[in-house]
Amino acid sequence: MSQKIGQRVFSGIQPSGAVHLGNYAGAIMNWVRLQDLTDCYFSIVDYHAMTLPYQPKDLRDRVYLAAVDLLACGVDPDKCHLFLQSAVPEHTELAWILSCTAPMGELSRMTQFKEKSERASSVNVGLFTYPVLQAADILLYRADSVPVGEDQLQHLELTREIARRFNHTFGPVFPEPQPLLTSAPRIMSLQDPTAKMSKSVPGSAIMMGDEEAVVTKAIKRAVTGMGEPNETPPGVTNLLTLLEVCQRADLAQQFRADQEDGTIRYGDLKKALTEALLEVLRPIADRRRQLLAEPQRVHEILGDSAVSVRRLAKEVIAEVRDAVGLNAQPA
Repeated sequence: MSQKIGQRVFSGIQPSGAVHLGNYAGAIMNWVRLQDLTDCYFSIVDYHAMTLPYQPKDLRDRVYLAAVDLLACGVDPDKCHLFLQSAVPEHTELAWILSCTAPMGELSRMTQFKEKSERASSVNVGLFTYPVLQAADILLYRADSVPVGEDQLQHLELTREIARRFNHTFGPVFPEPQPLLTSAPRIMSLQDPTAKMSKSVPGSAIMMGDEEAVVTKAIKRAVTGMGEPNETPPGVTNLLTLLEVCQRADLAQQFRADQEDGTIRYGDLKKALTEALLEVLRPIADRRRQLLAEPQRVHEILGDSAVSVRRLAKEVIAEVRDAVGLNAQPA
C-alpha cells in the first residue's frame, strides 16, 4: 500500500448478514492488512442499517453473522478494535451535536440520498442525516485515515467539512481525516457479470461459509461467454479477478494471455479458480464453524472491545461537550 497510513484508522461495515466474496475482496481483506500496520477501529454499523425497513430479529441475526464472518476472515480482536456501533452511545450523541453545524444543502446533494429518495415514495429523516452519523463514527475516534473507494469520497469530504466547521466555531477538536484510497477489486455476479455480486440473487454470489460442493458448482455454472467480439468477456474478466483475489496473479496473467491469443479453455480456468478459492475458503470455513458453535465467545469479543473503545469515546465527548458549552458551570 503506497499511500501514507495515519496513526488511527476507522472503517465501518453495515450488517447485511453472512458475507460473500465481494464483501471479502472489497473491504475485509483490506481490514486484515491494515490491522497489522496501525491502530484500527472497525465497527459493525447497525444504526446505519435502520434507515431502510427491517425486522428486529433479522437485524440481530445479521449483526451476529457479520461479526462471525469478520472474525473468521481474519479480523483479529487482539490486533484491532472490532465493535458494535450501537454499543457505544457516544456515536449518536456526537451525531446530534454535529448535526447542529452540518450544512443542510450539502446533505441534500449527497448522491446516496438522492438516488434512494428518487426510488422511494417516502424517505425517513435517518436516510437524510446518515452522513452526519457517519461523520460522528469517524470523528469520535479522531481517526486520521479512512479507507474508501472512489465512490465514497463524497461522504468523507462531507466529514472533513463538518470537522472544519466545528473546529472553526468551537475550537480545534477534530483532525480532518484523510482518504486512504483502496484499489479493491470489484467482484461481479457469477450469473450476470454486468452487475455486482449479490447474495439476494440466486447463483450470483459465493458466501464465505459455503460448502465446497456449493463453491465448485457455482464456479462451474459461472457465465463466461458474454461480451463484444475481440474483447475479453466480462464473465471471464470476473473469474480472472477472483484468481487475483486468491493471490494467484501468475495464473490470472497466463489465462489473460491465453484469452488474447484465442487459446483459453474456460474449463481449465474454472478448475484453477475453484482450487484457488477452496484453498482460501477452507480455513475461513473452519474458523466460522468454530465461532458459530461458540456464540457467547463472539458476543464477549464485541462486548470487551466496546468497553475498550468507550474509554476514548467518553474522553472525546467530554472535550466536545466542554467546547460547545454543555455541562458548563454557572457563572
